[in-house]
Amino acid sequence: MKRPTKPVAGEPLKQVIGFADRLDFPDLGWTDVETKIDTGAYTSALHCTDVRLVPHGDGFRLRFALVTGRGKKKKHFTTDLFQYKTVKNSFGQSEKRFIIKTRVLIMGRLIRAEFSLANRGTMRFPVLLGRKLLRNKFVVDVSLQNVSYQMKQQSPAS
Repeated sequence: MKRPTKPVAGEPLKQVIGFADRLDFPDLGWTDVETKIDTGAYTSALHCTDVRLVPHGDGFRLRFALVTGRGKKKKHFTTDLFQYKTVKNSFGQSEKRFIIKTRVLIMGRLIRAEFSLANRGTMRFPVLLGRKLLRNKFVVDVSLQNVSYQMKQQSPAS
């Protein structure tokens, strides 16, 4: 069994987060979003619908709708900055998905990360944070929940 290593001098300590939290996505105007912290997933994902390419000049732009809130309200976005990659879904099957970069506010830190756009309508959480975002920043304690959200609620700026 591999023993945990001690922090290296000068290396920042990893913050402890729970299995789920309510996070903010300032670039998308999306706040207090129920998010599952999933160390079993490599890529992070956002719940989107109507994901499609639309012609724009000599190329294409990516158009998608974020499903926000329990009322299933949609916010539409269009971007030139995207990729099309193969990722494994929750069933372990490879599929092509569009990937965008956006910022997420977690534990008082604004982190720019990649998110695949997926229809998570049948899932409990509209957002999933995977290992790629978590690596070298956070340690997950599955007995905890909403650690970042509680920190935000206690800050004087709230």
